[in-house]
Amino acid sequence: MRAVLIGFAAGAALLQTQATLPSASAGVAALLLTTWLWLWRGWLRRRAVRLGLHAEAALRCAASLLAGGVIGFFWAAWMAQRVLTPQLALGDEGRDFTLVGTIDNLPYSFDQGVRFNFAVERVLNGARNAVPPHISLGWYAGFRDQVTEVGDVQPGERWQLTVRLQRPHGNANPYGFDYEVWLLEQGLRATGYVRPAQSNRRLDGFVFSAGNLIEHTRALLRARIQAALPDKPYAGVIVALVVGDQRGIDQSDWNVFNRTGIGHLISISGLHITMVAGLFALAAFYLWRHSFFTRAQLPLLLPAQKVAALVGATVALLYVLLAGFGVPAQRTLYMLMVVAAALWSNRIASVTQVLCSALGVVVLIDPWAVLWPGFWLSFGAVATILYATVGRVALRPARPPRAAQGDGHVSPDADRPSRRERLWHALHAGAHTQYAVTFGLVPLTMLLFAQVSVVSPLANAVAIPLISLVVTPLALAGSMLPAPLAAPVLGLAHLLVEWLAVCLQWFSGLRYAVWSAPTPPFWLFCWATCGTIWLLAPRGWPVRWLGLATWIPLLAAEPSHPAPGRMTVTVFDVGQGMALLIETSHHRLLYDTGPAYAPTSNAGNRVILPYLKARGIGALDGMIVTHSDIDHSGGALTVLDGMRVDWVLSSLPDQHPIAGAARQHVHCAAGQRWTWDGVRFEMLHPLPASYADAALKPNARGCTLKITAGGKAMLLAADIEAAQEAALLQRDRASLRADVLLAPHHGSGTSSTPAFLQAVHPRTAVFQVGYRNRYHHPKPEVYDRYGQLHIERLRTDQTGALMLDFGDTIDIAAYRQAHARYWYGR
Repeated sequence: MRAVLIGFAAGAALLQTQATLPSASAGVAALLLTTWLWLWRGWLRRRAVRLGLHAEAALRCAASLLAGGVIGFFWAAWMAQRVLTPQLALGDEGRDFTLVGTIDNLPYSFDQGVRFNFAVERVLNGARNAVPPHISLGWYAGFRDQVTEVGDVQPGERWQLTVRLQRPHGNANPYGFDYEVWLLEQGLRATGYVRPAQSNRRLDGFVFSAGNLIEHTRALLRARIQAALPDKPYAGVIVALVVGDQRGIDQSDWNVFNRTGIGHLISISGLHITMVAGLFALAAFYLWRHSFFTRAQLPLLLPAQKVAALVGATVALLYVLLAGFGVPAQRTLYMLMVVAAALWSNRIASVTQVLCSALGVVVLIDPWAVLWPGFWLSFGAVATILYATVGRVALRPARPPRAAQGDGHVSPDADRPSRRERLWHALHAGAHTQYAVTFGLVPLTMLLFAQVSVVSPLANAVAIPLISLVVTPLALAGSMLPAPLAAPVLGLAHLLVEWLAVCLQWFSGLRYAVWSAPTPPFWLFCWATCGTIWLLAPRGWPVRWLGLATWIPLLAAEPSHPAPGRMTVTVFDVGQGMALLIETSHHRLLYDTGPAYAPTSNAGNRVILPYLKARGIGALDGMIVTHSDIDHSGGALTVLDGMRVDWVLSSLPDQHPIAGAARQHVHCAAGQRWTWDGVRFEMLHPLPASYADAALKPNARGCTLKITAGGKAMLLAADIEAAQEAALLQRDRASLRADVLLAPHHGSGTSSTPAFLQAVHPRTAVFQVGYRNRYHHPKPEVYDRYGQLHIERLRTDQTGALMLDFGDTIDIAAYRQAHARYWYGR
């Protein structure tokens, strides 16, 4: 059964790598194959003597894995098809719908408004099936520069709203967060925003259902915590520990938590669930065993162990529901459920059976769980602990037998360890477990995050007991106590988190707190994993330390780079904005930094830095910020704060925050030239004298750069408009010739004049635009103009990120094509 469950999870994971879903005929063939495999498995069991026990066991295991894999693959495909079927028609994108439905989750409020999920019940101005049953909405205080009132939406309320929708779409970048598959996992098949309308109103205060009741409870607990901890810096951490809502934690705090390796504790983790369930189970066991201090003799009616198991599983379920049903919480819940079921059925379940059962249930309910790091870290950590401890760590320290007393009787407490010995044994077991987890997860952590926290063992040694045994119980108790008592209890929990944060910031600030390297290829990950298994083998295994040698290529890898004289350009998909990474043999330049999406969210921390860190790039030689528009400069401060940038070239005034944050800031000006590794860089615009003209718009001073490598050139034209294009033509028409053109001003109607395009004469044009952006870039007439000149047109809203390799030829790869998935382009 364990092999079937592992195969089931592997099959579901394989489905998530497919560009298309399998057909119905393939499903029928798979059903026949699975039946044949199961019959063949039974035939193998009957032929065990003839084949030999070892061969028979191996073949049966292979048949079970394959059968489980086929079932998992097609189960995940059926689940995907079921969720993908209700979708918004292409023609309905941008149309206003008036909907009646309920608030379906815990809303998230921010400075500009609120975001929430909406369960659609009726469509007042269209067919019911025109709108998917579950959608994600934003209600913003500012709309087209107008101030609008945002409704006080709460979970379970029924509202009538006028909304404008679009199909699921997210930025598609290497090593980036896949928003589209996240929406698919949540069952959200359209996104949009609430339009200003007189008809927007609350219809019912609360609509009862189990889901609404849970979300309403979470909202009440969050409100109590926020009221007790107004304006406290770590109130978001307390909320996360009680209801699992992590959205109130600042990005700067997450950076510290992740660098110190304790991010798994800042939520309702498996450790917290086990601790809380264990405490309630222990209390139930004690009270039931003593019949609640009555003469009822309850253990004769039902054993105390079964009562404790039932209470623990029930408390775990309630806590997991508060957590929002995350993967680590699910894994712990299902493991506890399996243990409770085994105890109630009087069957002994091995730890591997428990783990595999939890694995199968998680993937059965949520086949997309295999796509997220939490899934692999959660099950990987438990599997590592089991491998490194089960059967190796004694339950208590061994002691020599005591001598008998004078009457020949040995005291029953003679062999019981002393308190000091029990404490030492507990510390030893804890240290061994931490050692196993720290070393065992190194390859997986490098594969998922391209870094490993060196200070994690020390930080976790402080954080685990404090968060799990003190802060979490205080937070839970404080959130449920009456208001006069809640404030001091929650205040104490917050004070302890503040003290912990000071310690973690010191750990995080150490020079070698984190070891970074490029994301390894899968074969290297497998090699390092085999070495780690060797390293954690039982005592007596030959030369276990040799396992560390497999880490050398994993941790010492260097970022890839083009050959001398060549260059690569990565055009990021940042939505409506501009950001490109230019790489030569030994240098890297970032041209613009994309937009700001929210006060704490921008292309720097959402797209650029994750990509650079996954590539193992720890520094940039230069950064160009073409002008001050937020869609070009929105991520600059984040990038400057996140890594070393030697210099910044921009058209920004010297008093601009970006100029002040730069190690060295220089105004870009026509005539600037430099060469890196055989690649020539030339600044064509603006003229130095333009900085004296205060009347010029920022677009008019956009830093325009031409890069030439191997006889091929690319022109990056920022947001220059027709007047600047004409000036460039007049100054030096020949210098504009390029093979690839970054479309000026995203293809706006004020740029890309025919004369300019004829002078550049590009083979390919790249439009960095957002999906259904409010400016309608690129303008249809401008886009057609490129087509009439037989210029290949590439749009990042359709292709995702673009990778251009310049050499004797120009090779272009589109991320959505190279990384095709069945949920793209639906």
